[in-house]
Amino acid sequence: MRVDVVVVGAGVSGLTAARRLRDAGLAVAVVEARDRVGGRVRTHRPGDGEPAIELGAQVVHGDRNPVWDVLEPGAAEPVAPGRALVATAGRVLPLGALARLGAPPWAVERSLLEGPPEGQEDVPAAGRLTRGDQAEWLRQNWAADPESLSTAGMAAGRRADDVGEGRFAVRGGLDRLPGALAHGLDVHCGSPVRSIAWSRGRVEARLDAGAVTASAAVVTVPPPVVAGGALTIGGLPARKRAAAESLRLGDAWCAVVTLSRPAPESAVVFDAEGGLGFVTSTAGSTRVLVVAKAGAAALARAAAREGPPPLGRVLPWAGDARPEHVEAADWGADAWATGAFTYPRVGALWARAAWAEPVSGTVFFAGEATAAGVPMVQAAIASGRRAAQEVLEAVGR
Repeated sequence: MRVDVVVVGAGVSGLTAARRLRDAGLAVAVVEARDRVGGRVRTHRPGDGEPAIELGAQVVHGDRNPVWDVLEPGAAEPVAPGRALVATAGRVLPLGALARLGAPPWAVERSLLEGPPEGQEDVPAAGRLTRGDQAEWLRQNWAADPESLSTAGMAAGRRADDVGEGRFAVRGGLDRLPGALAHGLDVHCGSPVRSIAWSRGRVEARLDAGAVTASAAVVTVPPPVVAGGALTIGGLPARKRAAAESLRLGDAWCAVVTLSRPAPESAVVFDAEGGLGFVTSTAGSTRVLVVAKAGAAALARAAAREGPPPLGRVLPWAGDARPEHVEAADWGADAWATGAFTYPRVGALWARAAWAEPVSGTVFFAGEATAAGVPMVQAAIASGRRAAQEVLEAVGR
């Protein structure tokens, strides 16, 4: 197959870039390893009239988020999570109980995001913490251990992000976003690119069966996919190789657990003891969502090998409920994801910009790992737009 541009990866960043390039009149092929579009967006639909549940990216932050430029008016649905609780020291309490111990974890996180000023020292967030619940809160929100999490990187991401206020779900499921972006594009799912060979103005993306040749490529896979050799790119400059090795995604394990009885209330429980991350129940629904990151992801993954995750410790009402089904999304074990998202790592803040740099006006890079903002869906969209513009400038469009 011969096209003008081959886009590697049909996540939000790749689809965004492909649409811009197609709209500019270029012939574009999107090649995706998975059997679906969306990348780290994955929506579970119960099929019995209950709302969709997100197993990947969870919510859309901000009423000015570029997601709303893609979807129709009215797609935004404000998130109303119900009671905020914490599981700690063998008890389930209102989340506000943590404030009685001193600075609550969300206040500590806010202080890290809002200051100190630009140019601050790149030091671990762990040095600003005084309690275990503060550390676990950062693990679950940033998918990283506080010893590796850069305070400078957290603040820089917040400063670069301007998406407005509020937290929203996408009515009907977040996977409607990649679905809308993919509409009308030439997308080839189930076709992992194993290697990319290139010379200036010419690219060959080699698949298990055949190849795609093009004048340029946009690579959107997470950097560890390249660093680990699942996708090899010939002739990468040393700085690019070092960036791919420096950028890391935090571990994540998510699951929808269907129980034999419905929840009596809507609640989000923060597991401050580090076993299950955040656990969400909805009043009247038999389905519970577990989103575990960092060390909790490893614990939840290990527990799942023995059976459904034990929910009674964080949801007392579920202690005698029978688990009937589990649908899990193990992002840390996914060869094409390698984790949840790229966290700002101490000593690696230079690597995002380096990974974003095009190679010889021929191989371009997108994905949230290349973006300056917080590693959420808006970063993926921004990176796709940037990469598309770089391609158009390179080809004189």
